[in-house]
Amino acid sequence: MNIDKIKNLRDLKKSKYQSHSIKSELRKNLIVKLKNKEKVFEGIVGFDDTVLPDIERAILAQHNILLLGLRGQAKTRIARLLVELLDEYTPIVSGSELNDDPLNPLSRYALDLIKEKGDDTPISWLHRSERYVEKLATPDVSIADLIGDVDPIKAATLKLPYSDERVIHYGLVPRAHRSIFVINELPDLQPRIQVSLFNILQEGDLQIRGFKYRLPLDLHFVFTANPEDYTNRGSIITPLKDRIESQILTHYPKTIEISRSITKQEARISEDQQVVTISPLLEELLETITFKARESDLVDDKSGVSARLSISAKELLVSAAERRMLLNGEKTTDARITDLWGVVPAITGKVELVYEGEQIGPYAVAIDLFQEAIADIFLTIFPKPDEYDKGVENDLYGTIRAWFSGGNVLDLHNDSSNKDFKKSLNEIAGLERMVGSYTVAKNSKLLIMELVVFALAKFDVINQNILENNFTFEDPLSDIFDGLED
Repeated sequence: MNIDKIKNLRDLKKSKYQSHSIKSELRKNLIVKLKNKEKVFEGIVGFDDTVLPDIERAILAQHNILLLGLRGQAKTRIARLLVELLDEYTPIVSGSELNDDPLNPLSRYALDLIKEKGDDTPISWLHRSERYVEKLATPDVSIADLIGDVDPIKAATLKLPYSDERVIHYGLVPRAHRSIFVINELPDLQPRIQVSLFNILQEGDLQIRGFKYRLPLDLHFVFTANPEDYTNRGSIITPLKDRIESQILTHYPKTIEISRSITKQEARISEDQQVVTISPLLEELLETITFKARESDLVDDKSGVSARLSISAKELLVSAAERRMLLNGEKTTDARITDLWGVVPAITGKVELVYEGEQIGPYAVAIDLFQEAIADIFLTIFPKPDEYDKGVENDLYGTIRAWFSGGNVLDLHNDSSNKDFKKSLNEIAGLERMVGSYTVAKNSKLLIMELVVFALAKFDVINQNILENNFTFEDPLSDIFDGLED
């Protein structure tokens, strides 16, 4: 259909255009995509076998949808992608504030205009991107915001009494006629505001300041909510939940690999930061930190740990390595485990701690998550240190233990150059040789050596002290002897 040639109602009728409700429009276009085996929700990872099939079934059933899940589970993104299932352009009566269908006019303005001009009624075309309305529910949202109110200025300007419906200023919901309307964080809406949505969802009735009339709005509602909101800030009242036909549960990525794919897709790494290399092992370590946060007894699991933690963490990791590289006048660098300490702000701002976690402090919780993740990754490559008796001939870590027992100390500085960093690690007797037989493909040997040092500290083989941007590793007995000397 050539929309440039359709300028009025007469042209629209000649084109044999047929009106569809928005739900049938979504259904029709989804059927086409499914038949053609096209990807329906581009950029959504990890929901192929769970959430997305549920959404597709809801659309085929022409249901309004409630997406229920913890923060950072792509609920809003999914809602925004529904726009791609709308027709590219839709005809409306020109000048209509309610997106009136020329073949099925709704507002007083459109009805009067068509009555006056007939087939000469001017037609405009609305792009699908303009048929999406999103509102964040907050406690201060009013019925006037959503439904509408009487406009005294309009009444005075048009010299109309308040009893005339033309003085009504429509709210967001009527103005979203023939559109997708999304309300995020639905439980935050006050109960009396939620009540105002009852009839719109089912009967199509509106009440605005004493005006009661049928306005059969054509809307596809998508609501999002966090389960924790039911107990913390508010709740979705039962009659409203009953009118939302499909409630779909979202979830976090179920595997490290899926989580890595999401982070890689979403992290904003600028082109000039490509000089920083992040090995697959370090990427896995970043995702493991997020998984550990979701399992931690110190983190409030009801609040959830957003996927944005991994995304922000990767951006900070690259920036930490980039800063170090710039300070040392280097042209390229590999991200290190020590760079993880630059990631702490991404964690402390994105996890809600339980009482015990608050007592320890967010920084200490972040460090604990680092150490737990390091230990997990280490054990996928190396045997656990306590499997060896100290001093036995076949102790894999014996030479390293002996080096630290001999009074040697390793200092790793956050901002040390590539050359100094390599030199520091190579000084540890037996470390390079031990790592050589275990080096994982596509991961630098230095990174594996660094992993071993941090893991041995976690398993109490050696002692680790953190002072601002300096990491010191030494024999665990050295502190005792220092105390005796004092």
